Amino acid sequence: MKSLSSLCLLALCASAAFCKPTSEKKDRVHHAKDLGEREPDDQKGFQFDHEAFLGKEDSKTFDQLTPEESKERLGKIVDRMDSDSDGLITDTELRDWMKRVRRRWLTEDMGKQMGMYDTNQDGSVGWEEYKQRLYGHLLDEEFSDLEDKASYKKMLRRDERRFKRADKDGDLIATREEFTAFLHPEEFDYMKDIVVMETIEDIDKDGDGMVDLKEYIGDMYSPEDGQPEPDWVKNEMEQFKEHRDINKDGKMDHSEVEHWILPGDYDHAVSEAKHLIHESDRNEDNKLTKQEILDNWNMFVGSQDGKLSREEFLENYTRFVGSAVTDYGELMMVKHDEL
Repeated sequence: MKSLSSLCLLALCASAAFCKPTSEKKDRVHHAKDLGEREPDDQKGFQFDHEAFLGKEDSKTFDQLTPEESKERLGKIVDRMDSDSDGLITDTELRDWMKRVRRRWLTEDMGKQMGMYDTNQDGSVGWEEYKQRLYGHLLDEEFSDLEDKASYKKMLRRDERRFKRADKDGDLIATREEFTAFLHPEEFDYMKDIVVMETIEDIDKDGDGMVDLKEYIGDMYSPEDGQPEPDWVKNEMEQFKEHRDINKDGKMDHSEVEHWILPGDYDHAVSEAKHLIHESDRNEDNKLTKQEILDNWNMFVGSQDGKLSREEFLENYTRFVGSAVTDYGELMMVKHDEL
């Protein structure tokens, strides 16, 4: 279920370009998700793994390649990951690679964002610059020509609150680092409170400042008439009762929501590295050879067809069927006629 802001029309910027407000719904869990926490649509594929390993933009590039091209490029990445050149990829090398990928993406994204919002090109972004660039002439009309005026006013207030929280010195001018905190608050400890607050606001429908089971499920699933409830929904209900609602009062308060989406002892890259090794390590030595990675290439990178051949499926069958991924999410959905 999409949040309010992601249902709204895009605000018309002063430059006549359409820009998306920052308050759109983001992934709720800001760490490497356990298998049961991954988006339902990702249970049948490896999109989460691809984005963690390659970054969002590069994963899209790989999706346009043929399987052969994808494998070739993956081989070159493996050589770069092998920092000690011993022919083996450890969880540390995998972790370091994914951390570099994340840092590179943040740097590139901020370059684009600063170019868009730093209209006077002074190396910083003022609140007025951002507001005018994103909402433009609509501010003069107080959104009066929009059908969903209340939604845009809410987004504007939310953006302003987040901007002021990111702006450490309170001068309403964000340095590059402060603007990064504004756009990617989950990356900064001092922004954690705002991430939790916004999450609760998105999900809390009765306005009590907490998230109950119905709201928790409703944020990710809308039942369709005549359709059976998916197994993952039942799993999420159990997750809520057993792990999310720590004090067992039937609701998640601020601290419980924080524990859910921003657990302090969870490292995104470490968790994903262990997951990739677990799924690809044939000889169970907790390290990956280049061949082991290439044999399981579709988990690390995508390709144009996004499917396994008969031979690839049969070769990997026991690993797929025996894995926790398959147990939970029917990892590989292969039609009978494709076999």
